[in-house]
Amino acid sequence: MPFDFFDALSFFSDFLNLLGNTSSSSGPVRDEEYVEKKPRYIKEIISIRFILISAVLIVLVFKDPLPGAHYIRALAVISFIGIAISCILFFILYMVGKYYFTNVFQWLLFSGSFMLFCISSGWCLYFKSGWFL
Repeated sequence: MPFDFFDALSFFSDFLNLLGNTSSSSGPVRDEEYVEKKPRYIKEIISIRFILISAVLIVLVFKDPLPGAHYIRALAVISFIGIAISCILFFILYMVGKYYFTNVFQWLLFSGSFMLFCISSGWCLYFKSGWFL
């Protein structure tokens, strides 16, 4: 009789389920009492963090004069690239099912802060890394 990989896998999963279903005899476990609470303002907290990180990156970029002859064009191109990257990420989040909001304010705050984060990250990468200049 040849070895069947799927039989071994099912045996292993049954064994793990058997080990995981051990319960103590002290009393029944109530699922109603254990309710995992989600943080209430998680999207706003994430948005504020994106804004704070973006502010630090923008200060790092603009504290010294910008190098190069066409820095206005570079700022515009990098801004468009940051918006494109953030829109691609928004589409991926939408397809996964994680891009939903209860009101328009949450949507605008999260989307704007992430776009600002992508743009400021691109500016910092372009002007401060020295890879492109």
